[in-house]
Amino acid sequence: MTILISCGEPAGIGPEVAARAWMALQDEVTLAWIGDPRHLPRGTPVVQIDRPEDAARVRGALPVLARDLGPAVVPGQPQAPHAAGVVAAIRDGAALCMEGAARALVTAPISKKALADGAGFAFPGHTEYLAHLAGNVPVVMMLACDALRVVPVTIHVALSEVPRLLTRALLDQTIRLTAAGLTRDFGIRLPRIAVAGLNPHAGEGGRMGTEELELIAPLVAALRDEGFAIAGPLPADTMFHPAARARYDVAVCMYHDQALIPIKALDFAGGVNVTLGLPFVRTSPDHGTAFDIAGSGVADPSSMVAAIRMAAAMAAARHG
Repeated sequence: MTILISCGEPAGIGPEVAARAWMALQDEVTLAWIGDPRHLPRGTPVVQIDRPEDAARVRGALPVLARDLGPAVVPGQPQAPHAAGVVAAIRDGAALCMEGAARALVTAPISKKALADGAGFAFPGHTEYLAHLAGNVPVVMMLACDALRVVPVTIHVALSEVPRLLTRALLDQTIRLTAAGLTRDFGIRLPRIAVAGLNPHAGEGGRMGTEELELIAPLVAALRDEGFAIAGPLPADTMFHPAARARYDVAVCMYHDQALIPIKALDFAGGVNVTLGLPFVRTSPDHGTAFDIAGSGVADPSSMVAAIRMAAAMAAARHG
């Protein structure tokens, strides 16, 4: 079954890393790219197809579900006329996955500002838009590499807002979605979950904050009583060394940087963004548009390769 790659921001490195990932994986995974073939790197062999299943019959060229996104690309300079086509590529990829025509969706990086300016895109990012397309289902963002999986409970918010937003309902939903996702999409029957504290030293018994005593610890205890394999709240500064990581399958963290700093320190090039909770598999490389190097031919495709491989493995776990 075909894995789709949506084009992402044409003026960024998305088309380049998609083409280079296809070159690396063409004998391993059946891929199709949704976008304007004129935006791929010069010399990329392409074959236009009508449906994702047609990709399986293509050899020696990148199968493309072609869209006309308008003007030629100027590397590093997003253009408003491209925005609607970029949004449509994401929407079409999600629809094809939900109707069963494709096995998974890998999304190339977007410029949220370019989409907002050019197409009125009102979502904070891919994750929220895909959840909307799927019927406003609850989702969580997971970052994963071979050495670590992390889930931030709060994501793109100011650090000063985290204590207010960190509720029992949100933390409970995040942990349940994470556990279900690891079982369904990673084949882990009883995921071992480590839950970080919010404050230094996990609050140190209330001396440096009470969120651990009043919120996190009671919920962890209740979930453990339900049968979850869960530990916490744990001091975040001692959760990510090798011996600690060996004791859990995923770390649930209270805010963005608490989760993303350790995974980017461990595997900056190979991290993958995964959306858990969707009715289809979605992954993305864990990097942005990189406008500063777009068009130079030096973009590292490692994260896109990892995202495609993880999407294939997740789809196999989900569908058999």
